Amino acid sequence: MKIQKLALASNNAKKLTELVTLLSPLGIQLTPQRELGVPECDEPHCTFVENALTKARHAAAMTGLPALADDSGLCVDALFGAPGVHSARYAGDPKSDTRNNQKLIAALQDESNRSARFVCVIVLARYANDPQPIIAEGEWRGEILRAPRGENGFGYDPIFFDRESGLASAELPPEIKNRKSHRGMAMRALIERLQS
Repeated sequence: MKIQKLALASNNAKKLTELVTLLSPLGIQLTPQRELGVPECDEPHCTFVENALTKARHAAAMTGLPALADDSGLCVDALFGAPGVHSARYAGDPKSDTRNNQKLIAALQDESNRSARFVCVIVLARYANDPQPIIAEGEWRGEILRAPRGENGFGYDPIFFDRESGLASAELPPEIKNRKSHRGMAMRALIERLQS
């Protein structure tokens, strides 16, 4: 099945920009679900893969198009994987990157183990009841800083330290971040599956 148009089961503009850049070599048009009249669906599960699958099936069912969904978040070892699937609302509603970062820094205030990983699971459902959706994962290991750094990115990027570059994720140029990031890794794995 040659895919030319995908519904993106997300309304996050920054995420859309990242994904459009990563998918552009395949010539696939990515349209956010809002533009297709699709409301966001609940993400009731405790794993990234279940939430991504739920979102992809929902968007595919409502649009009749193949749908792409990701669920991603930050897993901190000292917090037993938290905030995990609750990363976007770690500090409660309404969503706030600043409050999430402040809460995480406070939670690790006296903690010496600051290792963490960004995790991304991307699901492509060709149709709502696709019995074999394409599932790809990516993981980016690093640690949590004691104070925010950098102006790029979103979410936890200002407090996620990439050991290899010696920079916070928010200090990396977008093209480098796309190459290193959990979402970039998952998208490259998905693209390899699509090309094969």
